[in-house]
Amino acid sequence: MPEREPASSHPAEGDPESTTVLPESAGVRATGSVDIQQLELAAQKAQAELQEFRERYMRTVAELDNVRKRAAREVEQAHRFGVEKFAAELLPVLDSLELAIAHADTADAASLAAGQEATLKLLARAFEKFGISPVDPEGEPFDPERHEAMAMRESATAEPDSVVEVVQRGYELNGRLLRPARVIVARGAG
Repeated sequence: MPEREPASSHPAEGDPESTTVLPESAGVRATGSVDIQQLELAAQKAQAELQEFRERYMRTVAELDNVRKRAAREVEQAHRFGVEKFAAELLPVLDSLELAIAHADTADAASLAAGQEATLKLLARAFEKFGISPVDPEGEPFDPERHEAMAMRESATAEPDSVVEVVQRGYELNGRLLRPARVIVARGAG
């Protein structure tokens, strides 16, 4: 019998069966179902996280919608009742005027004048409390943004284009013009 050559632990070069190249997925197959189970667990975990994020998103959207609706209601209430405190401050002025009218036929001129002064003080206090201040620009330069010129007058003492007389005071609300002051302006020498 012929002798056999001992089998080499290394495959012979050039032998097509000697080298086997495994595809990348062979590692998964080679290790068995453990990797598939891990992938399934990871997919389930990702699905749970996705569901949690969806729920959070929906809660956030609902919360923002509630905030928007609440803000709209508050703005509507502010528009409807924003002047409530101011109106409450004006009620004593109204009471004083009604009292003056009710007693006009029996009161003398001095007591009517005193009542009018008291009423004016009540009104001025209410205005001051709510940031309404008079614009009284006598002697100041004419400002078309804050003053309305009613006429021009020659003046030997006033600077040209300055206010020499206030016909009607203007008013501001917290620095914002409500009504311009109506004024007479000094005419420049011409």
